[in-house]
Amino acid sequence: MPEETHKQFPPIALLAAIVILLAALCLVAFTSIRPPPAESTSAPAFVTIPTESVALFADAAIVVDMQSGAVLYEKNADAQLPLASLTKVALALAASEVLPSETILTIPYYAAGANGEALLKGERWPMQEIIDFMLVSSSNAAADILASAVNNEIRTRFAEAPQTEAALWRMNQLVKEIGLKHTYFLNVSGLDLSATQAGAYGSARDVALLFSYAASADPALFAGTAKGEMFLTSENGSRMAQNTNLAQGAIAGLILGKTGLTNLAGGNLAVVYDAGLGQPLVAVVLGSTEYGRFDDIQKLVSMSREVLAAE
Repeated sequence: MPEETHKQFPPIALLAAIVILLAALCLVAFTSIRPPPAESTSAPAFVTIPTESVALFADAAIVVDMQSGAVLYEKNADAQLPLASLTKVALALAASEVLPSETILTIPYYAAGANGEALLKGERWPMQEIIDFMLVSSSNAAADILASAVNNEIRTRFAEAPQTEAALWRMNQLVKEIGLKHTYFLNVSGLDLSATQAGAYGSARDVALLFSYAASADPALFAGTAKGEMFLTSENGSRMAQNTNLAQGAIAGLILGKTGLTNLAGGNLAVVYDAGLGQPLVAVVLGSTEYGRFDDIQKLVSMSREVLAAE
């Protein structure tokens, strides 16, 4: 009879093997029914700037990291305040939706800027140049001209748009789509309507969201606002436009900036800037003073860079 090729386990060894096998089966079963670890949904941690550490003229302010949405600083950020010419950023977005930037428009009447520059009646300008003039020189007349020029195109694109003031209608629709909660426009320039009613209202948090959207959606549309002065060219000639943002030269990495100044609003300023290594931030001050807004924004820009460098 041939010899068997395996050996029998002694009783104790057999019992130990059974115990080990059962333990392994239990471990497999537990692992299979245990839910996977939840993914982290929290934004990257940021060291925030204490509100009391920054003395501002502004009634409201905010600094936001555009990529994560993290708030580095805020002061009365949800207070609804007059926006003044920050409104013109929304108008530029509405116009760019319906007409190419190279479209030639005829200036129907004299349009002055805040620094004395002007577009003259009868001149023919590319729409982008009119937008640059409107934003850099903060021209209310240029805003009215631009809104009128795109009225029919907006009505063609959006069937529900009204027959008149279609640009104003689209601006209000646009901020709703972006998700702004405290913002609405009563005219296209932000100019005060009366001694008691502003042309537009919104919060610092809303403005930060609007400017983040604008800088991301169409950077070229707002590139001129990062320059101290612009050389504008029309079919009839050219001229210089001076930036109303006096803090422009002091903000390294500036991507977008817009001023606002009326009796009801006081001094407003919002900027988008690269804080370093491709990290864009947006800073907003509302209800400051004519010159205090520039000091305010420079403080926030400087402290936000210090905070990020310390991480």
